[in-house]
Amino acid sequence: MLPKADLLKGIENLDRISRVLDQTDQALKTWEVVCTDFLSPPELAEAKTVLAKLTEVDCLAWGGYPQAERQRLAIARSEIPLEPAQVELTALRIAGNFLFDPATHRDFLGALLGTGLVREKVGDILVLGERGAQAIVVPELADFLEQAMTQVRTVPVKVTTIPFDELQVREPRKKELATVEASLRLDAIASAGFGMSRSKMVDLISGGEVRVNWKEISQPSHALKDGDLVAIRGKGRLTVGEIVVTKKNRYRVQLTRLS
Repeated sequence: MLPKADLLKGIENLDRISRVLDQTDQALKTWEVVCTDFLSPPELAEAKTVLAKLTEVDCLAWGGYPQAERQRLAIARSEIPLEPAQVELTALRIAGNFLFDPATHRDFLGALLGTGLVREKVGDILVLGERGAQAIVVPELADFLEQAMTQVRTVPVKVTTIPFDELQVREPRKKELATVEASLRLDAIASAGFGMSRSKMVDLISGGEVRVNWKEISQPSHALKDGDLVAIRGKGRLTVGEIVVTKKNRYRVQLTRLS
């Protein structure tokens, strides 16, 4: 039996990670590969951190394409090799004419959940403009959605299963930059990396919009280090690279921004 109480200490997403540990226990007992539902980036980060403490367990995350945000986690005994094909996923096309009634990610998600699905059964949604969208879901719901999902906003839609090589994934825009700061404070580094005022960044941090390594950070003075990932809802991600102390005892920080 896994020491759940100890493993869950300090965990933010208690319910989800508790369920992951239940599935880990199942994988250990049955010697089978067990897949979680879709996990958000913060949930996935916590799940990986917890599972890394268990030497007898291995895990692999996959969401249908390399940069997928929402992913399922395959869990198995460490003796069992894992590969993406063992993470069961289905890709769907949601086709309709959205020329005169454009739909957003929120609209497509709302239509999916409106059929009775829970969020954990749905992975990434790729919006294709006037042509509709593509979505990744758990395989057992594909047939149901082909029948049950008939409209998004005012637009009639047809849902069909597609192969994964037909996914139209937009490559994230990547920008390399450097900044020189008096400290490694989150508000200072992030405001430079995201190109906004420090006061605006402080507001975002205080408002719970900023995560560091997928953990919500509410203190603008939080010190960053090389390798940290800073994410802001709707604005992308920032990776902290090499940090060098200058002759004037300031910090030159290399940054990579994805949007």
